[in-house]
Amino acid sequence: MIKLSLYFTHANPYLVANLLRCVEEKTKYFKEKLMITMRDLLECGVHFGHQTRRWNPKMKKFIFGERKGIYIIDLQKTIRYFRHTYNIVRDAAAEGKTILFVGTKKQAGQTLKEYAEKCGMPYVNHRWLGGMLTNFGTIRKSIRKLEVIEQMEEDGSVDLLTKKEALMLKRQKDKLIAYLGGIRNMEKLPDMMFIIDVAKEKIAVQEANRLGIPIVAPLDTNCDPDLVTYPIPGNDDAIRSVQLFCSEMAEAINEGKALRDEDGEEKVPATQEEKDEVLDEAMNLDEIDVDEMEDKE
Repeated sequence: MIKLSLYFTHANPYLVANLLRCVEEKTKYFKEKLMITMRDLLECGVHFGHQTRRWNPKMKKFIFGERKGIYIIDLQKTIRYFRHTYNIVRDAAAEGKTILFVGTKKQAGQTLKEYAEKCGMPYVNHRWLGGMLTNFGTIRKSIRKLEVIEQMEEDGSVDLLTKKEALMLKRQKDKLIAYLGGIRNMEKLPDMMFIIDVAKEKIAVQEANRLGIPIVAPLDTNCDPDLVTYPIPGNDDAIRSVQLFCSEMAEAINEGKALRDEDGEEKVPATQEEKDEVLDEAMNLDEIDVDEMEDKE
């Protein structure tokens, strides 16, 4: 041990760097034991919390210290919770469970959508409508309207409409896609949720807790850890940090899905009655009444 210490003390720094790089490359294959490194977390700014005046005292156990009025998150705990949560998510995917990605703030929306699509999971990145979980039956009816409109476009029914009717129908379709496009293939309530910024997505968190749906989420220093089933202490605002969390969750899901076979589902044909109903609604409503869906919760 003494000889090894002396070697590292006097060795060429470039040789030491190369040795450490080789060790890191060798260990990257042991995903279950070493998923991410401290370097990854530091480079992505995962350790930066909020200002000391904006914090939740319940996060104290995850805080390493304070620097220039900013809380610093304990990355040792971040890694430990990250590895545990990675395995939880992977196992859930291996069992065929559905994991809903949620993140509607500007710096998270596009990234969350990208990684949700990479792992074939539903997502909400535009706006969380109240009742999306607790009033799921109404949401499914709205999704069915979207499917009917698309089938009308495919079978040429739209070509038989007036320009005004076609325009109104397209407007309704665009709004439905914006709000519900990410969950259109979610036939039932999700088995688990991955949420970016639980403080902002408080309605989604409340609905999940009410229905007993487990939540996986990075927790910044202003969050309440009691609301999250599988927390990962870390910055939920920095773009690179959000990308890291989303990419690791997507990778865990893909790893789990690789252990099972997937079967595709066929579309349910639209009836003429459904086509007429959707067209009638599009003509009578100037815009999709998403607020009404929220009020029905």
